Amino acid sequence: MTGDQRPPAPRVVIADDQELVRTGFQMILTARGIDVVAEAADGAEAVAAVRRHRPDVVLLDIRMPVMDGLEAARRILAEVPDCRVIMLTTFDLDHYVYTALGLGASGFLLKDVTSEHLANAVRLVCTGDALLAPSITRRLVERFAGAAPTTPAAPAVHRDLTPLTARELEVLTLMGSGRSNAELARELTLSEATVKTHVARIFAKLSLRDRAQAVVLAYETGLVAPGAAQRSG
Repeated sequence: MTGDQRPPAPRVVIADDQELVRTGFQMILTARGIDVVAEAADGAEAVAAVRRHRPDVVLLDIRMPVMDGLEAARRILAEVPDCRVIMLTTFDLDHYVYTALGLGASGFLLKDVTSEHLANAVRLVCTGDALLAPSITRRLVERFAGAAPTTPAAPAVHRDLTPLTARELEVLTLMGSGRSNAELARELTLSEATVKTHVARIFAKLSLRDRAQAVVLAYETGLVAPGAAQRSG
């Protein structure tokens, strides 16, 4: 790829029961070169839209009629595992969000997100990188890591960390503490390229979709204890 070429624009489905939210997000994304291929007013419509259009990203409201966002996320990720799901919520500590991350969602956004952050988030999840500032993900996970998920469908992730090397365990622990790749590189005295290689190997060995699941797993396996991330940051 030459310097003046850009990757293809992400293809997005927006699912929210409020028409004004859908319209506003559609206008924001379209103005920034992102292709909104469909809108949905409830979870069932969202699943159907994803099945039909095979988008790269779904913006999925948690609280919707007919089928809520958690059930829609579960079905979407089962049918189209390459699709990235971003949950939309009104509250930054909505207790459903932790469950959504466990189901395989790539993160969450508040509905009052800025235009620039919305567009950047859509592009970032397509790369598998961190969706949100590490402090936001950390705050969310620290609040709910000790609580049992409220839905019966637990995330299908490996709890056995023995496939990881000592260095990979160190990288996973620091990711769970909210470190970005740049921060990991500085702390471990490695290049960012080497850090990215370690992260990719961790994802492959533990069948993780992205950084959000890695953070959740670090807490669930006890690599990081609630409160430790804030003390180390």
